Amino acid sequence: MTQRPIRIVLIDDEPYSIDELRHLLSTYKDLDIVGDAGSAEEALAKIIELEPDAVFLDIEMGEKNGIELATSLQKLKNVPFVVFATAYPNFAVDAFRVDALDYVLKPFEEEQLLETIKRLRLAFSKQIDQSNNIPYSEDKLAKLAVQHNDTIHYLSPGNIDYIYKDGSVTKVNSVGSEYVTRYSLKEIEEKLINYSFFRTHKGYIVNLKQVEEMTPWFNGAYQLKLKNIHELIPVSRNYVKRLRDRLEL
Repeated sequence: MTQRPIRIVLIDDEPYSIDELRHLLSTYKDLDIVGDAGSAEEALAKIIELEPDAVFLDIEMGEKNGIELATSLQKLKNVPFVVFATAYPNFAVDAFRVDALDYVLKPFEEEQLLETIKRLRLAFSKQIDQSNNIPYSEDKLAKLAVQHNDTIHYLSPGNIDYIYKDGSVTKVNSVGSEYVTRYSLKEIEEKLINYSFFRTHKGYIVNLKQVEEMTPWFNGAYQLKLKNIHELIPVSRNYVKRLRDRLEL
């Protein structure tokens, strides 16, 4: 069965920004722009009415900003994926604290926008598969199964600091404890697509909400300092630009 288009609402207080984004997104046949709004108040009413799959959301929009709106959306029965599309890079960390799927900066670059669309497609496809094939999957898929001393533990994504490859074993660091999981890094990356995780290196995935510092290392690579974590996390130079686009450091 052919998957239906992804229904999107555009939210920005500048009409020309909506027009530009509508034009750029119209080139993707699997995206359907079902509405737009010029304020947070108008947007909330339209989202409740239209129930879109995703919203592209500006941040600075008068009395109520996009971060506040995204927080309000978490209370809805059908929560859309949120992509912040804004000229304000200083809000990046706040954006991921409200579980934004992605964060793109104006002026829009087609390459960056394409990466966002790929991420949205993957998240949407996974959501559709879960709703069609796995009854009551919200409870089942809300936690990651890991093992420690022959005991299976179930970790909430928000409590995971980072995941890494140790030889042939995948390990998960969570609130000072370390666990083993049978999943590969690629499988975990797909499972956590709806959360604020990022692949910084071929052997590491990091929870962006835990990032405190990013410092140069060598040969164009960087290291990340996470909250309450002594180990520094490597960021290979192939991932630096994408990470900066996400965090705007």
